[in-house]
Amino acid sequence: MHLQLEGNEHAREAIEDVPAVYFCRPTVENLRIIADDLERGLYGRTHLNFVTKLQRSEMEYFANLVVKSGCLGKVASVHDQYLDYVCLEDRMFTLNKIKSYVQYNRSNQTDSAMEEAMDDICYGLFSVVSTLGVLPIIRCPRGGAPEMVARKLNRMVAEQSKVKSSSSAPRPLLIIMDRNSDLVTPLQHTSTYQALVDDVLQHSSNRVSFIETKSDGKKSKNQKKTFDLDADKDPFYSKYKFSPFPEAIESNGSELAQVTSKEQDVRSKTSATVGTNSDGSTANDLASAVESLPALLDRKKQLEVHTTILSAVMNEVAARDIPVFYELENSFATGVYKNDVAKAKKAVVEIISDPKKGSIDDKIRLIAVFALLSTAPSSDVDEVFEILKSVAESGEEKGVGSSSKVEAGEKAIDYLKRLRSMHMISTMSFSAAGPTQSNEAHSFATLGNFMATAQNQATGLLAKASERVGSLLGKIHKHNLTCVVENLCEQKPNSEDESFLYLDPKVKGDIDVSALRGIRAPVQEAMAFMIGGGCYSEYQNLQLISNENLKVTYGSTELIDPTKFLSQLAELA
Repeated sequence: MHLQLEGNEHAREAIEDVPAVYFCRPTVENLRIIADDLERGLYGRTHLNFVTKLQRSEMEYFANLVVKSGCLGKVASVHDQYLDYVCLEDRMFTLNKIKSYVQYNRSNQTDSAMEEAMDDICYGLFSVVSTLGVLPIIRCPRGGAPEMVARKLNRMVAEQSKVKSSSSAPRPLLIIMDRNSDLVTPLQHTSTYQALVDDVLQHSSNRVSFIETKSDGKKSKNQKKTFDLDADKDPFYSKYKFSPFPEAIESNGSELAQVTSKEQDVRSKTSATVGTNSDGSTANDLASAVESLPALLDRKKQLEVHTTILSAVMNEVAARDIPVFYELENSFATGVYKNDVAKAKKAVVEIISDPKKGSIDDKIRLIAVFALLSTAPSSDVDEVFEILKSVAESGEEKGVGSSSKVEAGEKAIDYLKRLRSMHMISTMSFSAAGPTQSNEAHSFATLGNFMATAQNQATGLLAKASERVGSLLGKIHKHNLTCVVENLCEQKPNSEDESFLYLDPKVKGDIDVSALRGIRAPVQEAMAFMIGGGCYSEYQNLQLISNENLKVTYGSTELIDPTKFLSQLAELA
């Protein structure tokens, strides 16, 4: 029997001879409810299981309650289960700390509040380490939130006997980073399947929702669609979640056609055999065909779900002309406009002033990327934003009436300018991952043509898509986190490997990395954790360095989409 703890403590009936297992967070309110249950004698022996660590103050509070009521003997066991995280995929987790970037960067944050926030992150990471049963080497930049968390975690792992690691097993590298090291990635437009789903649709905890519009020629009908996506169990999603969006569309169409053809073959075999005399061989073939049909139908249903999702994403991508934003932002990242700020500004203004391109949020994100990835003075950034304001105010912008979005966007841009002026962030560019496609310009043109064509494909979208799909990304770029992880795992000289803090729970105090030069074992597994929020595009980019010799897990205080991150930046202003 499963009963909810909160909200019905007085509605639960006594079952005196039955032992009770409590599974909850160790909050003061939950502890009070449990103590009240014990005093009322609702159940027999009680086993307490807490999601995260039970603090000493909370433990003393609970002990005081049960001792006063004379119920201490009813408590059979107390366990810290260390489950203070959410695992969305085999190699992706989040601590679900809402508005974490705001919390860790608020100017009026007290020292005690910051200390408590860092403790929460530490307990979450300790939960992950405990679940995996590994003893990591911890690396992080010196100073700030990453070092605070790293030192706390190092002490906790060293003190707790729960984390045990075989001496012969390779030890993972845990890399803790701050979101301020790269503010571009959560804002930049992307072009891969999973990241686009998170960007343009309602997507949270692997559940995606959107409104599907169907028309019978006379009237349109809106219907809300909701699907659960599981990359670990869904073969198509697992294979194509990191793929360029047009490639996912093409593959969905071809796989659906193959499954449909196999289904028709099975049905034709069964219909041809019914009513005829069959020898043993034919009967065996029929039985095999019938047995394969349920699996085929399940696979077809799964692919049709992705057809629906891909169509919804396509509608948003085409309506907002996302390829235009992606291409320009990608040019900033590759340094195309590095020595020509005037040309960069002109390219941004052309898009911002065009009412047919993008939403207000799309344009604010472009301006933010322009501010972060160029050396344009603040006056240029202000001028560009004034153009956006005038376009919105004149009623030409899509989403007219969203003055609150413009106002919030202006606050977000002001915050980024302030960080840049204080040298708390610097203009940056990403590193090329090496040649992947031969003709970048052709790639961008193909993407634009593909989306323009797809916009007019109200029916038969996926059937026609493969005719237009070409190379999408051109040159792939390693984001900041990917470069850092690669440098640390490969122990590259003159890189973060020499400047980052090196902590080992087996060793007291700091370790001089230079003394370990040439004697460290190769890194086979890495965990990259981002304080202040992570995103799917960053997770996807890390896979550029993941291979059979190096497995990379990605975690963050929370998963944020670009719109949510903009709102957090605005709140800090």
